[in-house]
Amino acid sequence: MENATETHATINNPADISVIICYFVVVIAVGIWSTFRTNRGTVGGYFLAGRTMMWWPVGTSLFASNIGSGHFVGLAGTAAASGIAVGGFEWNALFIVLLLGWVFVPVYLTAGVITMPQYLKKRFGGSRISLYLSVISLFLYIFTKISVDMFSGAVFIQQALGWNIYVAVIALLCITALYTVTGGLAALMYTDTVQTFVIIAGAFVLMGFSFYEVGGYNALLEKYSLALPTQTANLSEHCYTPREDAFHLLRDPTTGDLPWPGVVFGIAIIGSWYWCSDQVIVQRCLAARSLTHVKAGCILCGYLKLLPMFLMVFPGMISRVLYPDEVGCVVPEICEKVCGTKVGCSNIAYPKLVVSVMPSGLRGLMLAVMLAALMSSLASIFNSSSTLFTMDIWTRIRPQAKDQELMVVGRVWILCIVGISICWIPVVQAAQSGQLFDYIQSVTSYLAPPIAAVFFLAIFVKRVNESGAFWGLMGGLAMGLCRMVPEFAFGSGTCLKPTNCPKIICGVHYLYFAILLFFCTAILVLIISFFSPPIEDKHLHRLVFSLRHSKEERIDLDREEQERGRNARRAADVKIKAITDEEQIEPGERSVMRKIIGWFCGINDTQAPEPTEEEVTEASKQLPDITEAPLWKNLVNANALIMMTVAVYCWGFYA
Repeated sequence: MENATETHATINNPADISVIICYFVVVIAVGIWSTFRTNRGTVGGYFLAGRTMMWWPVGTSLFASNIGSGHFVGLAGTAAASGIAVGGFEWNALFIVLLLGWVFVPVYLTAGVITMPQYLKKRFGGSRISLYLSVISLFLYIFTKISVDMFSGAVFIQQALGWNIYVAVIALLCITALYTVTGGLAALMYTDTVQTFVIIAGAFVLMGFSFYEVGGYNALLEKYSLALPTQTANLSEHCYTPREDAFHLLRDPTTGDLPWPGVVFGIAIIGSWYWCSDQVIVQRCLAARSLTHVKAGCILCGYLKLLPMFLMVFPGMISRVLYPDEVGCVVPEICEKVCGTKVGCSNIAYPKLVVSVMPSGLRGLMLAVMLAALMSSLASIFNSSSTLFTMDIWTRIRPQAKDQELMVVGRVWILCIVGISICWIPVVQAAQSGQLFDYIQSVTSYLAPPIAAVFFLAIFVKRVNESGAFWGLMGGLAMGLCRMVPEFAFGSGTCLKPTNCPKIICGVHYLYFAILLFFCTAILVLIISFFSPPIEDKHLHRLVFSLRHSKEERIDLDREEQERGRNARRAADVKIKAITDEEQIEPGERSVMRKIIGWFCGINDTQAPEPTEEEVTEASKQLPDITEAPLWKNLVNANALIMMTVAVYCWGFYA
């Protein structure tokens, strides 16, 4: 990498540095403002922003949480290598976010849950399903999402600045962790709103400069097929010639790199897991003040998801046209000199545009854009993984834990995630790939479809029970690992060195495998469920879609564990009161350091007392409200239809 950075322009002039400093000042100021504005001292306040968020921060936070630096580097890199089909991952989301707002979130709200494992625990009872989901979600967060975002951020920082990668990434992680730890979800959602405007504004500017340099859209259509590297070392033509179907979203079902059945159905399955059952996304919807605000936020996010095709995919293709010898290199020795890896340099497509076509000042803006994307996605992962660990794993270890303890544990877990992420940097550097976006989607295709199948059946099929769901997840995990392990062991291969993985295992496209895995898991869940006792309706009120409006009292299947937790907390209260009475410690006698730590973690001397058993019982009788005002309901429904019409037109135009 050092050789590459010496030949590139770096961001080191006063105009660029001023823009970057202004960006950090604004983000930190918004984070501090939201810290003082919101209640951070309760579980609902820290993890769900007190359920007070309006539709616009919900929508922008959904978009900013999804669009990380991996999108800028990965989408542009894959587009530079093979064309616009990768944009199907983005445009498929326009339909899936409507499924989230209209089908899944109403059930999550009536269930009264904070995390997705909590929902499965209420729906099926027991603890093994929720524990499995918590663990595999944390695994996916740490070793796919964080690693991809950090790697792509590293690519940009090295191209643009030539900084030491460890210093740059550690600084970013620490700043991100600071406002995540102190502010909670509300701070994230407000800063995400600011970052969304920065991301879109900067990306639009770069898109304008890129199209100007290439000569416009029609020139891109003509020149992309001619973007060949000058040095090919007698390699086969198909290794460096752009695809003939580069401008087609839907490609041949057998020879296409992204076959159309996989793009239409496989991406929908992966997207259903990500948008409808992943903690990072759903947590933002649960923070909305009403169901109407959830739906409006989903529509706003859907409209914003139209933009990556124009802001990232087309600029990536333009970068190959402008710099075919670097972005399109194929000779391993040359590629290693250009970007530090032998498998290809398509991942530098977007950073190369920034440092080459942007004038001073605007280069700093684009670095701010990449920092915004990197920090918003990392912050979302930090907060959601904290929620999962605190509410689903720590409460299992210490059922007597009170709100104050949960607040501290949540913050400490974020610091642990930061430490793991820093230790993961060498692995990320060693795992550079020419197709970053394909890497993350393929890993997701092997692990996520069973989870998506279980959530779909849990929402729509009352007959599904705990045994069916658990063994379906285990069977799906076994199938996924049978594909993933050999592929990583043999390697995915390149044009120069095809993989030795047997075709019966690795010959099936990962999107086709996702479809197969989804339906095999669903069939296994249904078969086992129908051969085991059903769950009675008294346990399912407001936990399935058909009973979401039920007014009947629900007897939760996890009520015994909840009761044990309340008893443990009451016993802890008695013990703490006895110690306090004995030591006679007044709140004002706390040391300055303890007061600072208390503010940092949102804990103060006037902390609200734990609710009594009578208050808990009374609160459980209050049914969640998912009713909507007719005017606003019709308005969001009309906007949803308009958005779907726009999406269908875009798909049809580029199909």
